[in-house]
Amino acid sequence: MKNVGVLDKRIRIVLGILVLSLFFFLDGGWRWISLLGVVFILTGIINFCPLYLPFKINTRKKSS
Repeated sequence: MKNVGVLDKRIRIVLGILVLSLFFFLDGGWRWISLLGVVFILTGIINFCPLYLPFKINTRKKSS
């Protein structure tokens, strides 16, 4: 079940790369935040966001 649309996918991947790059700029205890970038990239690649399910959010266009 895919629930991530094209624009949402692109935003997730770009944001994921930006957040992942924080690894090189943050010190010690804050580096774990950069791992959220991996989550953004993965959800963008597989077109599925588990957090959308409970809220019934779907950013994909409806097929005719």
